[in-house]
Amino acid sequence: MLLDVVHTVLPLLAPLVDEVPEAEDVKAGSIAFLLFILGLVAVALLGWSLVRQLRKVEDARKRGVYGDEPETADQSQDAARPTD
Repeated sequence: MLLDVVHTVLPLLAPLVDEVPEAEDVKAGSIAFLLFILGLVAVALLGWSLVRQLRKVEDARKRGVYGDEPETADQSQDAARPTD
């Protein structure tokens, strides 16, 4: 029912929509490039900050801040070794 309405109304609305611009009329521009670069920088900074925070949390966990038993040097070496 709804699909039939869409198929009948959509062709009537198509001429009202703006036409597609020519290829030579469309340009990305330097502002779009700048925004793209700024987005990359923002993602890189967020990733760097996340890694820093995760390292702080891991350090605090090893020191026993969260209620766990503090790890000693022997325990951290044992945890780093793969088990069979």
